[in-house]
Amino acid sequence: MSASGNSKNLTRGVIYREFLEQFRSAKLASPDLDARLLMAAAVGVDDVALIADPDQLVDAQQVQVLEDYARRRLAGEPVSRILGEREFWGLSFSINAATLDPRPDSETLVEAVLAQVPDKASKLRILDLGTGTGCLLLALLTELPNAQGLGVDCSKDAVSAARANAEQLGLGNRSAFRMGNWGEGIDGTFDVVISNPPYIPSADIDELSIEVRAHDPLAALDGGADGLTAYREIAQETVRLLRPDGLAFWELGIGQSDDVAQIASRAGLEVIGFHSDLAGVPRVIGLKRPN
Repeated sequence: MSASGNSKNLTRGVIYREFLEQFRSAKLASPDLDARLLMAAAVGVDDVALIADPDQLVDAQQVQVLEDYARRRLAGEPVSRILGEREFWGLSFSINAATLDPRPDSETLVEAVLAQVPDKASKLRILDLGTGTGCLLLALLTELPNAQGLGVDCSKDAVSAARANAEQLGLGNRSAFRMGNWGEGIDGTFDVVISNPPYIPSADIDELSIEVRAHDPLAALDGGADGLTAYREIAQETVRLLRPDGLAFWELGIGQSDDVAQIASRAGLEVIGFHSDLAGVPRVIGLKRPN
């Protein structure tokens, strides 16, 4: 933005139009949505109020916040990182530098689990390996009212974020989160094991968009030389921690379905199917531990 020196005369409409012009010129993927979300957050109103009262003046402090937001977005920082939260499964999740930014494609895993649970009132135990924000586990707990879950992550800050999200969503009494390396140190068995592991081949990290490579934690992206390192580890842990006839669901990278199916089969898991995202890409593998 360029008009902070004359902030007394700035209105929401004027600033919004300037946001749009800059974001469109920068060829951002969703300039209109980005501008609307950042504007609404900075001036403390919802979308409806923002549009309904474009002549409302913006004070100098809000202008400074908006200038900072614009600078960060134009530098490639995602809106979710700027605001510190992301919507997933219709729920709001706080994110931090240690958590992967939840994305709509990952909702495919939630859908896959629910499709395989005939009785939503079942008293299930769910394990989430590499929980991050806790979005997958907590989304499932909102749909399965008698389920309980444990989320594990190697990052202390990610675990803190997941716990805070659970409390914010009123799910603290049905969820627990702990630090750990996948299933290490966990005893007992679970009805469902889920995971969205790092699956990007190391050599491909630099080819990702700046929103991802510069702002998502590397540990949540880098899947090793072939992108499959984490699957080899979680396959062994899943077999150990999944009860007989229990189900597992792992998110997949593009083109990884056959390789991950082989890893799972060698570990003793049975492939029950794949679930595609809205683009038709196989995004989730469903597995079963034979009785």
